[in-house]
Order: sequence, then C-alpha cells, then structure tokens
Amino acid sequence: MAVTPSVIVFDVNETLSDMSVMEKRFVEAGAPAQLAKLWFAILLRDGFALAVAGDAARFADIGTEILEGLLSSADVDDPKGTAATLASSVADLPLHPDVPEGIRGLRAAGHRLVTLSNGSPQVAERLVEAAGIDGEFERFLSVEDAPAWKPHPFAYRYAAEQCRTREDQMLMVAMHAWDIHGAARAGLRTAWVNRTGASYPSYYARPDLTVASLTDLEPALTGSA
Repeated sequence: MAVTPSVIVFDVNETLSDMSVMEKRFVEAGAPAQLAKLWFAILLRDGFALAVAGDAARFADIGTEILEGLLSSADVDDPKGTAATLASSVADLPLHPDVPEGIRGLRAAGHRLVTLSNGSPQVAERLVEAAGIDGEFERFLSVEDAPAWKPHPFAYRYAAEQCRTREDQMLMVAMHAWDIHGAARAGLRTAWVNRTGASYPSYYARPDLTVASLTDLEPALTGSA
C-alpha cells in the first residue's frame, strides 16, 4: 500500500463474528437453518433502503420485526418472543478463530483500531470483550450515531471525524464486498477478508488488499506476506 493507514476500521457482523452459528440457533428454535441467512439479507436490504431514502432505524429493531414475520410464516411457536431472543443473540456469537490473534498482532504493530458497525456499539464491545480483546480497540463506533448506515458515505465520514483523521488515512476491513465498495467510494483504503475463497464481485470497487484471515493483514500491510 502506498499509504500506511493511521486507523484501521473493522466491520463487526460476519467480519469479526461468526454468524454461521445462527443457523444452529434457528434450528433449535424450530425454524429452518436457511432462514438465518435470509433474515440477515433482508435486514441489510431494509437498512440500506432506509439509508438511500435519507432515513434510519436501529439494527435490532429492524431485525426483530423482520424475524417475527419470517418465524410466523415458518409456523414457529411464539414468533414474537422467539424473534426477540434470536435477534438479540447476535451479541453472544463467537469470533472467527483468526480474529483474536490478528487483532493483537495489528495492535502490537502500533495501529489504531476501531470498529464501525451497522449494529449497536454495545454489541461490538460485548463480542470482543468475551474474547478478551476489547482493550485492543480505541473506540466502538456505530451508525446509530451517524447520519446513515454503511455503505452510505456519511457513515465512513462519521468514523473519520470521530477518529480525528482523514478518510484516506483509514483502512476499512470487511468481509462484505458492499462495505468495501462503500468505503472505497468514501475515500478509504480497503482490505477484503475472504475466508471462503469466494470471487469478488466485478461490479464493486476492488479492494486494495485481499487477505484470507486477519492474521494475514499485518504482513500484507508491511509487504512481508
């Protein structure tokens, strides 16, 4: 990279947390496993639609309401209560195995680390605290305090303002290509975490870096990978 980032910004849901665990939780609640991915996709869609229209709502509120409807259609008992329980359980997900080591390595190398989530800052803090790495992060940022959800440019601009730096001095790390695209268009450098070996969508701005895990990020930044 031509510029070493002053701040590294991490997406939270799926980038740090392992949301595949939600499939098992859906099954235990009496719902089909595949409903977990559908739920998250609809949640993101509706959050993005609100952002485009100039509006916003809390991740948890959107997610719970959507999930109640999906569970009702799947004939799950007590869809309202089950939806609330499942939606709130994203705060209790494990991190991907590579995350703690990768985060510690980046912090030991002197990088400033923050999170930027479409969910609440409390969820992000709770997830990393459970893994014992909450002290490695300078701040837990959320679009709840920004003008719009990611990938709207206002979300990334908010992060830069909070970190007292310029967008081009920040590196956005995410597994979602839409997040990479939004960050790139807002002027940030980007690193795509591709744990599955997937193909990057051709219609999005290409990431500056692609890594298979967070443990690969520091070597990629220093050119020692």
